[in-house]
Amino acid sequence: MVTKMVDIRSIKSELKEMITLVEEGTEIIFLDDDTPVARLVSLRQRTAGLHPGAITASPSFDEPLPDEFWIGNA
Repeated sequence: MVTKMVDIRSIKSELKEMITLVEEGTEIIFLDDDTPVARLVSLRQRTAGLHPGAITASPSFDEPLPDEFWIGNA
């Protein structure tokens, strides 16, 4: 992904161009002087199932926790 840094004072004059860049895959970081303050990204780029299997839960995930969890191992 390409990232472009933009001073917040130029947002109004460059907004249409920035939206076009974002739709093409560029991430826009808005700066106040040299401090990043916001990020503009496309809502269309998120892809469900992009990393299948990256997160898993154990088969016992929904089971109650044992008493030792709540009272400690005293």
